[in-house]
Amino acid sequence: MPFLGKDWRSPGWSWTKTEDGWKRIILFGDVLEDNNGEIDLKELCNGNNENLFVGDVCELSTTKRKKDFYNNNTKSQFVFTDKWIYIQKGSTKERHGYCTLGEALNRLDFSSAIQDLRRFNYVAKLFQLIARSQLTSLSGAAQKNYFNILEKIVRKVLEDHYNPRLVKELLQDLSSTLHSLTIHGRCVLVGNVNIWLCRLETIVKWQQELNNLQIPKQMCTGMSFSDLPLHMQNKILYKFSDACDIINLGQATPTLHILSENNTLWKKLCHFHFSDRPFCRTLAITKNDNVDWKLMYFTLQKHYPMKEQYGDTLHFCKHCSILFWKDFGHPCTANDPDSCLMPISPQHFIDLFKF
Repeated sequence: MPFLGKDWRSPGWSWTKTEDGWKRIILFGDVLEDNNGEIDLKELCNGNNENLFVGDVCELSTTKRKKDFYNNNTKSQFVFTDKWIYIQKGSTKERHGYCTLGEALNRLDFSSAIQDLRRFNYVAKLFQLIARSQLTSLSGAAQKNYFNILEKIVRKVLEDHYNPRLVKELLQDLSSTLHSLTIHGRCVLVGNVNIWLCRLETIVKWQQELNNLQIPKQMCTGMSFSDLPLHMQNKILYKFSDACDIINLGQATPTLHILSENNTLWKKLCHFHFSDRPFCRTLAITKNDNVDWKLMYFTLQKHYPMKEQYGDTLHFCKHCSILFWKDFGHPCTANDPDSCLMPISPQHFIDLFKF
């Protein structure tokens, strides 16, 4: 079977064909991209082309300096803008290998996804779940890409003031995980422990920036939320699925505080999040008006996970085994593509890559 990789004689070396056969090209005086600390290889090798050992040292030194320059000045080792990827869980005659969580993290265009408000919460929640339990499964390139996207998430919150509470929880979980994985100066993660200690310092800096975030008061000359009729304000509150948002909004004005304490509002919230639980099915049909539904909500929250709701999510095609953003679609070969689609929650995304 022919070898389809690099030159088998020495991967990475340059060769030229002469009358006496193939000979390796010895490079001298390579110009580095960084002009600091430039080495004059001609003087070092002293023009002696027969001294192959010195030539090898010069070439290896040049390659290493170029690699160090690239790694220090490039934030991401891989730059992909794929809108869909093929999920493979085993080797077949047609395909070898399998898709990992790190590969999906590298290839799917999460950098552009966080710029869309419909997908921001989805990506942030996914990164939070990875921070809690999946950091050790990421490759070095995937870890680098993870922190590059995380930096963009933090910068977006600082610039647009969008959902800082979710990103604070993400950084707190990530910080706790890194502290537990770098005990006594030993790190079980891929990479040098000093790199992870520097990342911990960066996380602490991000947390301080978010804690010091001051959202400026918007000067609106037109109609504001408080100018709306009470029944319209009440209907807007019924659209909220996060209890913290309802409580925070209730602290804005006395009127909103009264609306946010409405027992019927918290009853609807309980039914939305916990109606599929066995214990809560009996609560859904109860007509007892003496139930404190706000207290019931926070009691159920301790025992059951809340229903997640996102503006846009990744979808999985069961026919093609392709993971993709629904707005961009994918090259599906099924007769009825819509019947093969399955929305993927952040937890389900991670479960796809557990083999």
